[in-house]
Amino acid sequence: MSTLVEVSDLAMRFDVSPPWLNRVIERKPKAFVHAVDGVSFAIERGRTLALVGESGCGKSTVARLLVGLYRPTAGKVKFDGRDAGEWFAAADAPALRKRLQMIFQDPYASLNPRWLVRDIVAEPLVEHGLVTSKEEAESRVGELLKQVGLAPADGAKYPHQFSGGQRQRISIARALATQPEFLVCDEPTSALDVSVQAQVLNIMKDLQRKQGLTYLFISHNLAVVRHMADQVGVMYLGRLVELADKSSLFSSPRHPYTRMLLDAIPDIHQTGKQRTAVQGEVPNPLNPPSGCSFHPRCPLANERCGRERPSLREFKGIRVACHAVEEGRC
Repeated sequence: MSTLVEVSDLAMRFDVSPPWLNRVIERKPKAFVHAVDGVSFAIERGRTLALVGESGCGKSTVARLLVGLYRPTAGKVKFDGRDAGEWFAAADAPALRKRLQMIFQDPYASLNPRWLVRDIVAEPLVEHGLVTSKEEAESRVGELLKQVGLAPADGAKYPHQFSGGQRQRISIARALATQPEFLVCDEPTSALDVSVQAQVLNIMKDLQRKQGLTYLFISHNLAVVRHMADQVGVMYLGRLVELADKSSLFSSPRHPYTRMLLDAIPDIHQTGKQRTAVQGEVPNPLNPPSGCSFHPRCPLANERCGRERPSLREFKGIRVACHAVEEGRC
């Protein structure tokens, strides 16, 4: 399979400094948060890469960087072999935006409450000149709504007349309007009930199979990731700490943080086994630890872990950033 999306050393730094006068009076320097710090991965056509991790690890920032909502501080994103940063600034940027779309986390906030559903779904069709008449737009909107399990007549309603799961289906229909190749899904089911989550996820799997879609799937729910992903990347404090195929990651996790996340999942088949709770708290991103950022919480940490930051290296087909794995201590 060919690579559709390639990310190299992607970084995003946010200036969170107090106002200039406060800094002068208090004699404090500027403050920066490294939300994404040197992330690299590739996604093949027709496959799903899931990014997982605790809140604040940089997953959603990666999603926004990929669709051009943020400009990276450093690093590159390549889409179909072309530099996406240059492409977004070029005259033919609409051609790129047509090929990639995003499904946002909150279906209550991502739909305009003053617009009818047919206008919401038709907006990308009109913006990209994919329809030439009102009748053609209504016909295409009806087809898109049917694709996500809604009726064409639902186009005459407002978003508040739908449940959360139905609103997220409308968001998916809008994202599919331009017939994209790549969808960035930022926790698309986290605001939904479990039964509704399953319906939305199954729709997304069916659409992927029928249309050959490529997904970047952001989630903190490992059960959802297990259902959706082909490959899984585990993020911690802005960095990838493990990247592996789904089967390898769930059957034999290597990084201590990945093990900690998986040990915390209840398993009905292992009722006698004592579960290990996720230890400690995520460090303050304004003042991250030296060396490996996970070492204050890691049971395998040694002096080297506190001094030297590990790089993402390949071990038996799995990419891991961990001194303990490299030295054979786990």
